[in-house]
Amino acid sequence: MPVIAALSGGAGWSFADAPDLLIERQPFAEDHVRKLAEALAAEPWQDVRIAMPPGWENLTYDQYRDIRFNPGKSLWKGEPHRFSFDLFHSGFLFTAPVDVHVVENGEAARIAYSPDLFTFGPQAPATDGKTDLHYAGLRLRYPINSQDYDDEFVVFQGASYFRGVGKGLLYGLSARGLAIATGQPGGEEFPMFRAFWVRKPDPAATTVVVEALLDSPSVTGAYKFSIKPGQDTQMDVELVLFPRRDLPHVGIAPMTSMFLLDPLSKPVDDFRPSVHDSDGLMMLTGAGEWLWRPLANPRTLQVSAFVDQSPRGFGLMQRKRSYRDFLDLESRYERRPSLWAEPVGDWGPGAVELYEIPTEIETNDNIVAFWQPKEPLRQGQSYAFVYRLHWCADWPSSGDLPVARTVFSGSGVDPDYAASPPSYDPDLRLYILEFAGGDLSGELTPAVTASAGVISNVHAARNEMANTTRLSFEHNVSGADLSELRAVLKRGETPVSETWLFRWTRR
Repeated sequence: MPVIAALSGGAGWSFADAPDLLIERQPFAEDHVRKLAEALAAEPWQDVRIAMPPGWENLTYDQYRDIRFNPGKSLWKGEPHRFSFDLFHSGFLFTAPVDVHVVENGEAARIAYSPDLFTFGPQAPATDGKTDLHYAGLRLRYPINSQDYDDEFVVFQGASYFRGVGKGLLYGLSARGLAIATGQPGGEEFPMFRAFWVRKPDPAATTVVVEALLDSPSVTGAYKFSIKPGQDTQMDVELVLFPRRDLPHVGIAPMTSMFLLDPLSKPVDDFRPSVHDSDGLMMLTGAGEWLWRPLANPRTLQVSAFVDQSPRGFGLMQRKRSYRDFLDLESRYERRPSLWAEPVGDWGPGAVELYEIPTEIETNDNIVAFWQPKEPLRQGQSYAFVYRLHWCADWPSSGDLPVARTVFSGSGVDPDYAASPPSYDPDLRLYILEFAGGDLSGELTPAVTASAGVISNVHAARNEMANTTRLSFEHNVSGADLSELRAVLKRGETPVSETWLFRWTRR
């Protein structure tokens, strides 16, 4: 393996600094990755793995995390554009080879594997000096919180997963390149990014471009990520898919998160009032209706489909932004980002699908959301999609519409009780929604419906203590095991708030 003597200091490096490290140089055209994906789709899929050297076959988590990239050797560190990136070592769960290339002046070069880019702690095994261990992904850096430090703001690692953050935020939920057969009886398929090409930014650039080659038994794809870090870190995603077979169940712009509990859904006994990376699915339909669906940790797998034509946006959002919402000094869930996907162009008919998977621990990502096109993707054809991702605290704004910031639920009082103390009807639920923001003036009429059971005692009144409008109602489930609730505030016949949705299930 090449020894990078020139990179022993704290400066970054580029093409001219490490001729032995940047190999397989070739011209890089605008359609380079697309042509690779199209050609790969015509070949049988191969599950390629790294032949790990002795001692590397079964790394533990502690051994793997003792291998760290040396940040002083980040590519482009200290250059005028201020972008740089690190590499992840292979091993542990990451045994499929990932090739990382740099692109500069119309030429691409692969970064050869070198242990000199890493520090190996006492628990990490030594490399044999012979095996090409490739890499497991990359981490992008830019000074978004302080001009004195190059913050990491995007990570690509593991299958087609990637994560981003905006200013002041911590990593939370993940996005994926593609979801295939999620929740289907035959099991889910997880495509992976086999290679990346990172384009060197111009000196005054505020955006960095990363291209990726996706591969799986069912499909290949060419991806282009144009990433602009900041208060709201934006990623413009352009992709072209080449199915190897017909794909009836495919998710576009998939995102994966964790929801354990909150005051509305608390199946786990925990001292904290809320534990989640995201607390709701938000959607802006093609017709302009804003939907808000609080997440749940159900007893059994729950699947919801929000059918639409030409959606204008959807995302898994984290609305709670106060320490008091979580009381967690370590995880700091109030600093986890929201993720909003904004389609570009007409995506036609389909549905935003939401999967809520039971879990008892917060280390399990149990929430999945994506756009499912109505028509299958057919073998032998190509399909292009473009969308913008926002990794942020408060995006998007639903304009002037009030939103359901706080929701509470509890057992309702039996209206027929005659003695004291009152009895509680197990089939009667009381809901309290606090709508905040927007125009809450004048007389507002609440509209509340349920797919099963009976809604009663519906009231909406100004809550001066919280500067909100409180909507309360009771729901008698009447022996049902599941009911879809829907609530909105109206002025006359015109909706003036977002539409709150909730799936009640019997535990």
